[in-house]
Amino acid sequence: MTDLFIFLINVYSNSSQAALKYLKNTKVEISNVLILTGDFNIRDHFWNPNFPYYSHHRETLFEIMDLLQLEISKPYEFFSIRYSDDSQISNLVLDLVFLYPGYPEFNNHHIYPN
Repeated sequence: MTDLFIFLINVYSNSSQAALKYLKNTKVEISNVLILTGDFNIRDHFWNPNFPYYSHHRETLFEIMDLLQLEISKPYEFFSIRYSDDSQISNLVLDLVFLYPGYPEFNNHHIYPN
């Protein structure tokens, strides 16, 4: 990461995964991304142990992050960010953080619940 520009990217992908599709279909080539974070609207047991299923969108997300040379940064503890009024529906972890692996804060961040 020696170029002049460094990018911080915030993403919101709606329930139909529009942002994810855009990133995949345009084969976005952005170099020097330090952090990419946001609400990816992907439910997956990888980052939400209370959710019992795998999402195929996770694979697409990780492919895009590989192209950008970013890796998921796991917080000390994952927190739900979407809370359901229905006790039959579990709360969701949808916000994720991807960092450039050379960054000194990699895997050293906290998410504070509201």
